[in-house]
Amino acid sequence: MKKRNTWETYDEDQMKEVDLFADEYRNFLDEGKTERECVDYIINAAQEQGYRELQDVMNKGEELKEGDKVYAACMNKAVALFRIGKRPMAEGMNILGAHIDSPRLDIKQNPLYEDGGFAYLDTHYYGGVKKYQWVTIPLSLHGVIVKKDGTTVELNIGENEDDPVFFISDLLVHLSQEQLEKKASKVIEGEALDLIIGSKPFIFGREKAEDKEGTGEDIPKKDKKAKKNKNRAKEAVKKGILEILKKNYDVEEDDFLSAELEVVPAGKAREAGLDRSMILGYGQDDRVCAFSSLKAMFEVEESDRTACCLLVDKEEVGSIGATGMRSQFFENTLAEVMNLTGEYTELNLRRCLASSCMLSSDVSSAYDPIFAASFDKKNVAYLGGGMVFNKFTGSGGKSGSNDANPEYFAHLRQIFEEEKVNFQTAELGRVDLGGGGTIAYILALYGMNVIDSGVAVLNMHAPWEATSKADVYEAKRGYVAFLKGANM
Repeated sequence: MKKRNTWETYDEDQMKEVDLFADEYRNFLDEGKTERECVDYIINAAQEQGYRELQDVMNKGEELKEGDKVYAACMNKAVALFRIGKRPMAEGMNILGAHIDSPRLDIKQNPLYEDGGFAYLDTHYYGGVKKYQWVTIPLSLHGVIVKKDGTTVELNIGENEDDPVFFISDLLVHLSQEQLEKKASKVIEGEALDLIIGSKPFIFGREKAEDKEGTGEDIPKKDKKAKKNKNRAKEAVKKGILEILKKNYDVEEDDFLSAELEVVPAGKAREAGLDRSMILGYGQDDRVCAFSSLKAMFEVEESDRTACCLLVDKEEVGSIGATGMRSQFFENTLAEVMNLTGEYTELNLRRCLASSCMLSSDVSSAYDPIFAASFDKKNVAYLGGGMVFNKFTGSGGKSGSNDANPEYFAHLRQIFEEEKVNFQTAELGRVDLGGGGTIAYILALYGMNVIDSGVAVLNMHAPWEATSKADVYEAKRGYVAFLKGANM
C-alpha cells in the first residue's frame, strides 16, 4: 500500500491548527513530567471544561444524566473521565485508554551518601531504558516527600532557568578503553546511575552554646574550631545537602523513607527541525496519546454512547499496582458511575464492559533509516504518516498481545475515512527482533473490542523522544472521530 505524508494534505489554515495544537501539547509535556503532575494538569483542565469530581457528586446524593461530566482520580497517579451519553451505559461505552508513566530513574528509600567529595542520591531505573543514555545530561528532580505527620512536600528542581540541575557522571574517554569493550547493556551498570547533587562541604557559621540555662553564649573560638574540623572531616558534603533540605523544605534524612522522587531530563520540550515539523521532548511515550485523548474528550460535546478517557500508571512495568490497569480502579469507578445513572447491577456492569469499544492509545515505533534493518518497511509507521494502528503488539509470535478482530478494524476504517483522518498501520519492528506491549490485552479480557492506536515515536524510551506535529494532530482528530462514531 502506498504511504502518504500527512503534511501534503493540509491547507494553510490546518497548518496553523497543527502548530497551535503542538504548542499546547509541548506545554503539557513541560507541566507533566511525572504521573502526579500529569494528573494535576488533567484535573485542572477537566474542571475548566465543566467536569465534576465523582466523589463530590456521590456525597451530595445527586444523579448523573445525559451530558453530565465527571472524573475520578486514584492515588493522584491515574484518572478516569466520563461524559454520559444518550444511550444506556449497559449498551457499552467508547473508551480511550492511555498511560501517563514514562521510563525514568527513581530515588531509592535510603539514597543519600557521600563518596570522594560528592553527595549522591542512589537510584533504581524504572521501565525499559538504555542506561548509557542517562549519563552526562542535565537532570531534574520531581516528586513528593511525605513526612510522618502527613505533611506533603512537593519538589520540582531543575526546570526553571535559575534552578540547579543534577547529573550522572561517565568515565572520560581517555581512560575508557576497557569500558568500551563491554556490551552496551553493561557500559553503564544500573547501580552506577547515581545522581550527583553536591560537592561543597558544610561550612559552620556562628554557633551558639547549648548550656543548661539556654543563655546562647558564643562557643569559645578554640572549641568552635575543633568542632568545625571534626564535622568537616566526616561526610561534610552530605551534611551540607541535609542543611539545604532542612532549610528550604523542612525535610530530614529519614523522610526519604516515605518519598516518591523521580529523576527526569531537565528542560522544556522543543520544536525540532529547521521546518519546525517535529517535537523533541521527554515522556512522549505515552503522554502524546494521553494528551491527544484528553483533548478529544473535551472536543466531543455529545454522543450516543458514554465517552470515557482512562489515563493510568505503571504500564512501563507491567500495569501492576493500585494505579495500574490491572487494578480494580476502573471497574470500581465505572460501577459507581452506573449507580449514579440508576443502571448499576453486576450484570449491567458486565454488559457495559463487554459491549464497549476501546482504542488503546499508545505509541508505535517510527521508521529510522539509520537502523533500517530493524524494521519491515511495508509494515512500519513513518513520521508524518498520520495516526498509527497496531493490530497486534507482543513479541516472538505475538506473545502477550491483544490481536484485534478484523471486523472491528474494518468498522474503524470506515469511520476514519468518512472523517478524512490520515492513518497508517504498523508493527513494532521486524519479526523475531523484540517487541513490546500495551494495556490493550487487559481491557480485552472483558470481551470488548480493543485495538492499539497512537503516534509514531522516534528514539522511544530515550531521555528525549521525537514525534511529528502532524501525527499528534491526526491522533486527536482520530480520537474525536472514534468517540463520535464507534458503535458495534
